[in-house]
Amino acid sequence: MAARAMHKPAHSHQDDREQDHEHDHEHEHTLVPSDPALRVKSLESLLVEKGLVDPAALDALIDAYEHKIGPRNGAQVVARAWVDPGYKQRLLANGTAAIAELGFGGRGGDHLVVVENTPRVHNLIVCTLCSCYPWAVLGLPPVWYKSAAYRSRAVIDPRGVLREFGLELADDVEIRVWDSTAELRYLVLPQRPAGSEKLSEAELAALLTRDAMIGVAKVTLAQSTQPGGRA
Repeated sequence: MAARAMHKPAHSHQDDREQDHEHDHEHEHTLVPSDPALRVKSLESLLVEKGLVDPAALDALIDAYEHKIGPRNGAQVVARAWVDPGYKQRLLANGTAAIAELGFGGRGGDHLVVVENTPRVHNLIVCTLCSCYPWAVLGLPPVWYKSAAYRSRAVIDPRGVLREFGLELADDVEIRVWDSTAELRYLVLPQRPAGSEKLSEAELAALLTRDAMIGVAKVTLAQSTQPGGRA
């Protein structure tokens, strides 16, 4: 600061105004929350205050992606396929048309391919170019799905990636990696867990997680009732 002051012209009221402005500007920056969630909340409050965003519309949009367009949609699709052989056949033949039977579609669901896990084949979904994702059935993509590490290593070392997620597959299980694009999205149809024969369709849907429908996890009877997954 001292060196910079040496090159300034004589002090004036203009200097005072500039210094006051600089002080206010610096003070404003100190008020920005460091936590991302707080920053988002601050931005939301500002947009609402300026009348640029309708809070009711924003709440409705968030609710739709969290509770309607989120992984609960995919859970309903998979559960239906588990209890209805005819629906499962249609789902594997034409995923887009089959999810439309349940009222799902739109962004990320216009061209959907469903791939089935079996005792000998395990499927893994990735998007190596960006983060193309089946929004219509899984909602918002998790942070790790969009990371460069996952996008590259899922293709190069899928078994190692699955191991990091806590999923250890036998050596004789083939891993098939499906690379999503803007035109084509994928959804994994997980294996139905043993011992779930007496569960209702709704109870089966509660076992499903987002991670299982991406392919980085399996479905078990001890699964959380929330269809989300690893953040």
